[in-house]
Amino acid sequence: MQAYSLLDLSPITTGGDAGRALRNSRDLARHAEAWGYRRFWMAEHHNMPGVASAATAVALGYVAAGTEKIRVAAGGVMLPNHAPLVIAEQFGTLAALYPERVELGLGRAPGTDGATMMALRRDPSTAADHFPEDVQELLHYFEPEQPGQKVRAVPGAGLRVPVWLLGSSLYSAQLAAALGLPFAFASHFAPAMLDRALHLYREQFEPSAYLDAPYAAAAVNVFVADSRAQARRLMTSVEQQFIALRRGTPGPLQPPVEDPESIAPAAERRQVAQALAETAVGSREGVAAFIDRFLERTGVDELIVTGAMYDHEARLESFRIAGELLAERVRPPA
Repeated sequence: MQAYSLLDLSPITTGGDAGRALRNSRDLARHAEAWGYRRFWMAEHHNMPGVASAATAVALGYVAAGTEKIRVAAGGVMLPNHAPLVIAEQFGTLAALYPERVELGLGRAPGTDGATMMALRRDPSTAADHFPEDVQELLHYFEPEQPGQKVRAVPGAGLRVPVWLLGSSLYSAQLAAALGLPFAFASHFAPAMLDRALHLYREQFEPSAYLDAPYAAAAVNVFVADSRAQARRLMTSVEQQFIALRRGTPGPLQPPVEDPESIAPAAERRQVAQALAETAVGSREGVAAFIDRFLERTGVDELIVTGAMYDHEARLESFRIAGELLAERVRPPA
């Protein structure tokens, strides 16, 4: 592993609001910077009462303004929701303000429901079909301006903002390989195809102007506390969030509960357990063992940790311990 980073969905908690959530995100980023995390990722979600990072470029700008050196990265922008030029201008603006600190991860999924996509002025039946062309158009806007070029990103042209492809299936892994881009897999909520996606990405990778060799990252949930019981309790907030989403009733992040079995019937809990299979939950020793197994199995170049927690101080402590464990496992590239 060459680096470790942190994904934050800026959770809006019951009794809180988006302003508090975003201020907590910036506070978390400040701590993550001190703990050695290379990147602070934020993700685009719409019409989600428990997520404050819908305007991802704005949220990242707020975090960047409150930190000094940590890279701020979209993990990701859901490109089918947007015109590539608009995203090039947004992230070109961020890169102009915070040179060498801004990165752009792109996803193919909408990050919302069909009705909300229509409200975003995108057609849910066709938008994803143009993803490869949209990615290449966006990459073009970050290149130096060419003579006679009629449409340019200002700011953006010539800044070559690093672009990642994100995915939870095989599609983006293969596209990232074909374009020679770094790839990150969303195994923190969709673990089923992780190993196959990493294999295809590495097997099919074509060197490019962006990368000489494949660079793969994968995300895991981390809940670490003094005891497994305490860590398991922290995890119940995100479990409740997943169940509410699957029921079509998303809401703010709920407080943890003492009994995980009280959250939902067994069938629903099994579905959530499958979605959250790549989760490290326990004491320092247990989480360290999980990380070692995951790194040995996947060989990822970068581990992304995440975990929505109701209590901000508990979240800070969990990611502090995770950062210490990950720092011990960083190895320079060969």
